[in-house]
Amino acid sequence: MMRILDHINLEFLEGEMVCLLGPSGCGKSTLLRLIAGFDTAASGEVTIDGERVVGPSPNHIFVFQHSGLLPWMTVWQNVELGVRNVKDAQTRREKIQENIDMVDLTDFEQHYPYQLSGGMKRRAELARALAANPDVLIMDEPFNGLDFLSHMKIREEIVNMHEFLRKTTLVVTHDIDDALLMGDRIVVMGGRPAQVKSNRQLDFPHPRDPKKNVALGDLRDELFLMLGVSYAV
Repeated sequence: MMRILDHINLEFLEGEMVCLLGPSGCGKSTLLRLIAGFDTAASGEVTIDGERVVGPSPNHIFVFQHSGLLPWMTVWQNVELGVRNVKDAQTRREKIQENIDMVDLTDFEQHYPYQLSGGMKRRAELARALAANPDVLIMDEPFNGLDFLSHMKIREEIVNMHEFLRKTTLVVTHDIDDALLMGDRIVVMGGRPAQVKSNRQLDFPHPRDPKKNVALGDLRDELFLMLGVSYAV
């Protein structure tokens, strides 16, 4: 049996955003799948609020790398999946609209996924995830496949939503700048099998700019070196 993760021991605090940073293939997504309950570890365990994770749960929602929208459903219907346990019809409609408005998709409620840009699809996925009101929001490479401007815009929106909602959020990324600009904490993973190379708290207010903040810029250079890149652009 191939060992993918080796002696990973991490604690995530309520309300914080933690970015799991590392190169492709280093076990970041595997760790997220274990946390979400999609996979089971050969040894060790994952607990949330003291309860062992034994499978997927509506209390910890996973946003995948690639679009998870159901193509035969409109934006409204996709987001409605997140509130299907809300029995009162009026409350359900209000929650759907509230989350659609939050991600700036007002007036696109009746559009199908094929009618949306990549960035709009990602917003719709976020709306569906937030509508479920999870204890933990888990995001695997949330900017994968987006153009540069959509990437920047949605990154800013995720930070703003987190500042407002304070949901415990775990984000997998291979992009150092994404981790620096978003996270309350950065966990750097590397090696095979994967281990935690660094677990760094970020005490910098938002919005952040490594080019204007010397300490943040120095940390950026340090992270590049840690990941084997000697020159940061």
